[in-house]
Amino acid sequence: MAAARVIVSAHQMSWFRPKRNKETERFYLLPGQGGAAYRRKQKFILTWAIIVGLAVSAILGALMYFLNKPKP
Repeated sequence: MAAARVIVSAHQMSWFRPKRNKETERFYLLPGQGGAAYRRKQKFILTWAIIVGLAVSAILGALMYFLNKPKP
């Protein structure tokens, strides 16, 4: 008995490889549009979005607490 040969195409092999992130490989002309500067800008925006979200929710929570507090 002869062993069966399995023929696998290059397309099928690509199923098992992780996909490349083409965004990080893109070439940009202006500073701050890619690479480390872009990630630093995104981290800055995320940090401030979280800070502002926490502050607004604390203010709204305090406002709701004091408006619903029973009056003596």
